[in-house]
Amino acid sequence: MQSGPIGIFDSGYGGLTVMKEIVDSLPQYDYVYLGDNARAPYGNRSFETVYEYTLQCVNALFNKGCKLVILACNTASAKALRNIQQRDLPLLDSRLRVLGVIRPTTELIGTFSKTKQVGVLATLGTVTSNSYPIEIEKFFPEITVHQQACPIWVPLIENNEFDNPGADFFIQKHLNQLMAKSANIDTILLGCTHYPLLQDKIKALLPEGIALLSQGKIVSNSLTQYLERHTDLENLCSKNGKMAFYTTDSTEIFDQQAEIFFGKKLKSEYLHIN
Repeated sequence: MQSGPIGIFDSGYGGLTVMKEIVDSLPQYDYVYLGDNARAPYGNRSFETVYEYTLQCVNALFNKGCKLVILACNTASAKALRNIQQRDLPLLDSRLRVLGVIRPTTELIGTFSKTKQVGVLATLGTVTSNSYPIEIEKFFPEITVHQQACPIWVPLIENNEFDNPGADFFIQKHLNQLMAKSANIDTILLGCTHYPLLQDKIKALLPEGIALLSQGKIVSNSLTQYLERHTDLENLCSKNGKMAFYTTDSTEIFDQQAEIFFGKKLKSEYLHIN
């Protein structure tokens, strides 16, 4: 099997915040990013639809030569990852791998909380899936997880309205809803890869002493360790320090928006998904 790039998938732009951390930690590898912008957002779609769309995009990345694909999307990780790993990969090629962003975070979150009361801010789809409470219980059964859906946050970010004063109202609204569930929450996870763009505002609006976790660095550290443990797969990851970006919608719009998430200018190509 020939070596190929590491694939990174998201329904839109948020996965670029994860990719940025991964590239910073592992710059030697080649990467292909795919944003399914034409069908975003995934957050309010059914399990069946998210699974169908995610599998199509994963296959597209496999067709680009990727042997390892990261679902840098909480909704896709919650609604599609298990089926793809258990149902589809054995039929495609047992050497291929698809990983998500939920498991690395849930393996560590308990080490940050002293009160054992944890909050999760996420899309409606991720909250409805209950993936975070289920996964956290596996590693930290003593922790109580309080979830809060924030349906307006992604549109605010993707319409570049998140830095305006009006966004503070919606950020404060959902923070208040979360904190009303328990006054003892001392750790909050940003369970959507868009939300790091709101991190400074969230910190300013939260009570002091609450740890705020975003996924990018956690996922990049987990991937580093994963590749160290799985040398056969690591040898199939090409190492030329190259990056390519694809979108299923307008490349012009993608390039403009993606700079906000990735922190630098990039040039994308259009990819049609069957």
